[in-house]
Amino acid sequence: MAIQWFPGHMHKARKEIAKVIPQIDVVVEVLDARLPISSENPLVETLRQNKPVIKVLNKSDLADPNRTKKWVRYFQELGAQSMPLRLDQKGELKRLIQLCRDAAPGRVDGDRPVRVLIMGIPNVGKSTLINSLLGRKVAKVGNEPAVTKAQQRFVTHNGLAIYDTPGILWPKIEDPDSTLRLAASGAIKDTVMEYEEVALYTLAFLLREYPALLQARFKLEALPEDANAMLDCVGRKRGCLRSGGIVDRHKAAELLVGDLRSGKLGRISLETVGEWKEKRRLAALQAAEAEAETENTNESDRT
Repeated sequence: MAIQWFPGHMHKARKEIAKVIPQIDVVVEVLDARLPISSENPLVETLRQNKPVIKVLNKSDLADPNRTKKWVRYFQELGAQSMPLRLDQKGELKRLIQLCRDAAPGRVDGDRPVRVLIMGIPNVGKSTLINSLLGRKVAKVGNEPAVTKAQQRFVTHNGLAIYDTPGILWPKIEDPDSTLRLAASGAIKDTVMEYEEVALYTLAFLLREYPALLQARFKLEALPEDANAMLDCVGRKRGCLRSGGIVDRHKAAELLVGDLRSGKLGRISLETVGEWKEKRRLAALQAAEAEAETENTNESDRT
C-alpha cells in the first residue's frame, strides 16, 4: 500500500520549525512506543541542527514493556536521551522536565526558562503532553492526525518555555512496513488508507508475534492458519455479517484496527530493535555495493 500524505500545512510547519530552531535549547521528539522507528520523522534530525534531543516513547502503556526497554537502550546507545512515558504518571512527567533542564544548564543557572520544541508525527500525543506539562488544557487535542495546524508557544510554571508544532510526516515513506504500521496506529488519516489491507498486515504480524493475545481477545480454542482466515474469524465473532452470512471484511477490519489502537488486544509493539538493525545493515550493504558498481563503471569508461 502506497500512502503519501503531506498536506500544505505540513510543508508550512517545516518552514516555521526551521525558523524557530535557532532559539531552541532542546528538542523533545515524541514517538509512538509501539513503533519507535516508524514514527521517527527523519526530518527532525535535519531540522534540529544538532540541538540536544530527548526521545519520548509515548503511549508506553499500550506497548510491550520488554521491547520498550530495548528501544530506550537503543536510542541511548546512539547518544540521545530516551524515556518511556505514560501521561497519567506524574513521576514520569517530572523526569522529562528534569531531562529538559539538564540539557540546558546555562539557562537554568541564569534563571531563564529552558526553550523546548515539541516535535513528532501526527497523533503521537504531542498536544496531550503539553497539556500535562502545563497542568491545564491549552493545546487542542484530538484522536486523529493533524489537529494542531499552526505553531504555538506556551510558558509553563516549571521553568520551561514550550513550543508546539503541527505533526509532520515526511514527503515519502520509503519502508513499506512503516507505512502500514503508521496506518494501523492512527498516524495517517483513515480516509487515505485501505482498512482491509492494514488489518491483514496487522493480523499476520499478531499471528506470528502475539498469538496468545489474539486467542484471548476473540476467545478462540485454536487460531486460523493465516491472516485472511483470521479476519473472517474476527468478522464472525463480532457479528460483522451481511445477508447470507457473508463476512463484512471492511467492518471486521475497522473493528480489528480499533482494538489495536485502543489497547484492547493487549500491550503490543509492532517493531523490534533487531529488525531495524538488520534493515539498516542491509541498506548500508546495498549502498556500498551500488557505490562500488558506480566506481567500477566509471573506471571502465576511463580505460
